[in-house]
Amino acid sequence: MRAAYYEEFGGPVTVGTVDQPAPADHGVIIEVEASGICRSDWHGWMGHDPDIRAFPHVPGHELAGIVAETGKDVRDWKTGDRVTVPFVCGCGTCPECASGNQQVCDNQTQPGFTHWGSFAQFVAIDHADLNLVALPDDMSSVTAASLGCRFATSYRAVVARGRVQPGEWVAVHGCGGVGLSAVMIAAALEAMVIAIDIDPGALALAESLGAVATINARDREDMVDQIRQLTGRGAHVSIDALGSAEASANSILSLRKRGRHVQIGLLAGGDYRPRLPMEKVIAHELEIIGSHGMQAHRYPEMLDLISVGKLRPERLIGKTVELDDAPRELVSMGGFGATGITVIDRFD
Repeated sequence: MRAAYYEEFGGPVTVGTVDQPAPADHGVIIEVEASGICRSDWHGWMGHDPDIRAFPHVPGHELAGIVAETGKDVRDWKTGDRVTVPFVCGCGTCPECASGNQQVCDNQTQPGFTHWGSFAQFVAIDHADLNLVALPDDMSSVTAASLGCRFATSYRAVVARGRVQPGEWVAVHGCGGVGLSAVMIAAALEAMVIAIDIDPGALALAESLGAVATINARDREDMVDQIRQLTGRGAHVSIDALGSAEASANSILSLRKRGRHVQIGLLAGGDYRPRLPMEKVIAHELEIIGSHGMQAHRYPEMLDLISVGKLRPERLIGKTVELDDAPRELVSMGGFGATGITVIDRFD
């Protein structure tokens, strides 16, 4: 099969022919119709993820496609089914899976990290009966691929982890794919959203998705004070959708008393273990909440909101590209330059 792969962290990304995977007895092979290109893939290429241990390695974890082959123990899926999959796949046997929290499975697999991913014509997914999600007939594969990491992660972060309510102020720090998804979802919940970024184009898109105010962090040294002025007392919920020590600290500092900070963005390098204003966390009884993906069994409620038009993830698609463009697009993810989500939809 054709795939994009690299032989070392930070090394050249090549498109070529590699062996096609075979399904485990409990797994399936999906013929990939679309695959998102995510900043998490860039983190993997840079060597920031300990799950990548062997080369060559094929990245890609946001995918949609058609079941091409099933293992002998798979009961619920058949060849030809259109599916997507969370970027965190559960094992089905650990205590976390037993409690319905496959997103923090003790033995989780992640395409593009623990094994070859979806920058390829075919990808293997284990424990298919637990992890696959059926796609609505009217949803394109490109839209479905955009759900797998950024949109679904934001959905759970806003709805289940942030517990956003109508009329609450929500500050979103960083308007890449995750942040723009969070803006759309929080606005759909009738929250009042403030979008923060350094890119005027991203801020304009955030405003079109429902943000009631935007702040260009490049121009505002008093960003935290600006958020407090807009909200009266500070945000009820603030989200670091970027992943930096500065964004995390600003998110916490912009909260009102008893507010909720949700950390979605991955921190790496010198920001891996940041110094945070814990004195404010204690004095103001703030909550610091991590959010890591979404379980397959929670997808139907999100898909229902998409089906009725309350959420429109297709508006977040910035562009589609060929597999041959994947090396350039992956490497460029380190620059925060793109607006919207880029999806591979041509693999031949």
